[in-house]
Amino acid sequence: MQQAQRWQYSSVGWCLGLLILLTLPLWAEVFYIRFTTRVMIYAMVACSLDFILGYGGMVSFGHAAFFGVGAYAVAILGAHGITNGFLVWPIGVIAATLAAGLIGSISLRTRGVYFIMITLAFAQMLYYCAVSLQAYGGDDGLAVARSTFGGLLHINRHTTLYYVVLVLLGLVLGLGWRVIHSRFGLVLRGIHANERRMQALGYATTVYKFVAFSIAGAVAGLAGVLVANHTGYISPALLHWTRSGEIMVMVILGGMGSLVGPVLGAAALLLAEEVLSSYTEHWMLLLGPLLLLVVVFAKGGLYSVLTRARQQGETLS
Repeated sequence: MQQAQRWQYSSVGWCLGLLILLTLPLWAEVFYIRFTTRVMIYAMVACSLDFILGYGGMVSFGHAAFFGVGAYAVAILGAHGITNGFLVWPIGVIAATLAAGLIGSISLRTRGVYFIMITLAFAQMLYYCAVSLQAYGGDDGLAVARSTFGGLLHINRHTTLYYVVLVLLGLVLGLGWRVIHSRFGLVLRGIHANERRMQALGYATTVYKFVAFSIAGAVAGLAGVLVANHTGYISPALLHWTRSGEIMVMVILGGMGSLVGPVLGAAALLLAEEVLSSYTEHWMLLLGPLLLLVVVFAKGGLYSVLTRARQQGETLS
């Protein structure tokens, strides 16, 4: 009975959230549509990091590299007059996947702090590579020619891009749920819990981690493709280690090891940034203590807070 009631509460919450997202362009101003689009894009890249961090135990501090590679693929192809989305978007995802595969093949040979430092080093290498591309803006960045889809989609319209991002985020969450609850996902979580035991059981743990790392890179690359079309501008800042830190904060803030957590973390961090920056340019000084309180009093992130509140509500009812 209690389980059925819990499922009912979850269903109502999901349906209400989905209804708000589906109808938001019908009643919201352009600013809120663009802001929500940005939140969903960063939620996508946060989910990709959570896949290897929360479920695989791989603390990558260079995840923004794949995000930036996807964005730069769109910008560079656009600079050469190639804007066909059916061609450009897969190229952006493939480029990010290849970058993840290359970095993963080297960094996964290490563990712990060495893994963190190698992923950070590779990300900074790509960052300085982007800075040195003077033909494509260098440190100043580059304007992006938005992708076209032969008249089928006009993503230069805010509402159209909003729904495209919403559908893709839904697909990422849905496929993520299937992968996590598949045999592959169970093995990945087993590696996170005790890699030596999984090796003793005969699993090629390095192969599993490599595949997971590449999948995460592909999803981050897709988010990079979307952010390039959303902002119409890219710069090396997309690949900087501070961007990787922001994505990691989103995951930790929302709750690692949960599909919904990174979405909540992305929404909370970007909303806090938007609100606090309207009061002061030193908004990070205010955001720091707020994040500290969440980490100290809600170790499972915002998702755990909502879960506990729901369980307490069910107990009282």
